[in-house]
Amino acid sequence: MDLFKSRGADRGNLGVANTLSPAEMKVYDYLEKTPAGSQTRENIVAFFKATEQYKLTKAEYLQVSNLRPASAVEVHLIVEDCDERLSSDAVDQFLGAIEEILPPIPELEEPAAEGDAGEEDAEADGDEMEA
Repeated sequence: MDLFKSRGADRGNLGVANTLSPAEMKVYDYLEKTPAGSQTRENIVAFFKATEQYKLTKAEYLQVSNLRPASAVEVHLIVEDCDERLSSDAVDQFLGAIEEILPPIPELEEPAAEGDAGEEDAEADGDEMEA
C-alpha cells in the first residue's frame, strides 16, 4: 500500500499525476478493502514487537497482517504446528494483540438494491409456501 500511495494511487482523484497502470490500480482498489487498506507501517511494526515472544516465521507474520485473524481457528490455520508452538492462552493473548494493535478490517459496502431485492424474494417465497 505504501508503494502504491507513494506513486499517487490515493491522490489520483485530486489531479495529481497517477503513475500506476490500470492493473496496479485494480490491485490498489482491492487492497483498500482488505486489512492492508487500514494498516500503517507503524501498526505492523508495533504488532511485530508486541508479539515477538511467539516466534512466528516471517511468512506467518505476513499472513497475520494480511488476513487479520479474529478467531483461534484462523490462527491455527496460519501458524504451522500451532498446537505445539502456542498454548490456548497464548493464542487468546495473540488474538488480543491483533485486536488491540492492528486496525479493524474496513467495512464492505453492500449495494442497497441487492439487499432489498433479496428480502423481497424471501418474502415472496414465504407467501408462496403459505398459499
